[in-house]
Amino acid sequence: MISNQILQNTIDGLKNIARVEFCIMDVDGKEVASTADMGSRASAIAKAVAEFAASVADSQEIQGYQFFKIFDDQILEYVLVAAGAGEDSYMIGKLAAFQIQSLVTAYKERLDKDNFVKNLLLDNLLLVDIYSRSKRLHIQTDVPRAVLIVETPGGRDSNVLELARTYFSGNSKDFVTEVDENNVIIVKELPEADRAREMDKTAKQLWSFLKKEGIRDGRIAYGTVIQEIKEVSRSYKEARMALDVGKIFFGEREIIAYSELGIGRLIYQLPLPLCKMFIREIFGGRSPDEFDEETLGTIYKFFENSLNVSETSRQLFIHRNTLVYRLDKLQKSTGLDLRVFEDAITFKIALMVVKYMKYMETTDF
Repeated sequence: MISNQILQNTIDGLKNIARVEFCIMDVDGKEVASTADMGSRASAIAKAVAEFAASVADSQEIQGYQFFKIFDDQILEYVLVAAGAGEDSYMIGKLAAFQIQSLVTAYKERLDKDNFVKNLLLDNLLLVDIYSRSKRLHIQTDVPRAVLIVETPGGRDSNVLELARTYFSGNSKDFVTEVDENNVIIVKELPEADRAREMDKTAKQLWSFLKKEGIRDGRIAYGTVIQEIKEVSRSYKEARMALDVGKIFFGEREIIAYSELGIGRLIYQLPLPLCKMFIREIFGGRSPDEFDEETLGTIYKFFENSLNVSETSRQLFIHRNTLVYRLDKLQKSTGLDLRVFEDAITFKIALMVVKYMKYMETTDF
């Protein structure tokens, strides 16, 4: 149901334009919103509203006031009372009633769409229901879309949902909603061309907007582009995975796409016992993150430079032979030579597995 505050704001605006006092009451004659204090007339008007609500007339002039019925899905929801008798007052009241009727209808449609999108994201709808409800709500089913998730530490307290709705308010084909108190979800419609680039651009522009509005320490993740509305839940699941995997392996990044997760996506789906067995088989009882800071720094820089000894030594400001010595020492202690591609891949995966294990062991799910 539409809020009383929205109704109050609406009739305040109508009064400023038409210079006519308005009052909205429910079918029992209880005041919902009003531009003037009814005072001693309140009980008489309330009684007249109750009688008018029980009649078959859609509008009526009673005791110098114009009365109009406002329906919600053919059920009487409100009665609008406009001050003044005569043709001009009737005309103004009729226009005001039409405005409020349109507002109630639009608000109900938005709620219906929001409910539909939530169930679509959570995969709670049968295939036949997806297409029948899409048709009823005038939602196109075969256009490219993708799902973005915005996560901020403050959850609902950070006002991100309202900010996101403001940002996307210019496009009625985009949907902004939430399915829990921590994340805001956007189902974004995309153009046929350059869809991936457009998605990246949308995420960056949204994050820039949120930062200007004072939102900090959050992140955005998004799934792959889908063509059919029935696949929206898949893009949502991908975005959720990107959010989680991004925290583990891409902690410094504010925006992460599912397509950028790489091997981290596979590691994230491994059970912890299997991870522990892998580390034990490769390194015995030792963990690869137990090396001293100098060794770990050398390893990461070596990987960063695609196993190039010369470039790594240059960036570390050490002699090439010093780097070779460190790599030889590492080989003796682990049995892995990082200059050999297969050994380097094994070590890289082991570092990621350990990071994943630590995250899962310290995170309360």
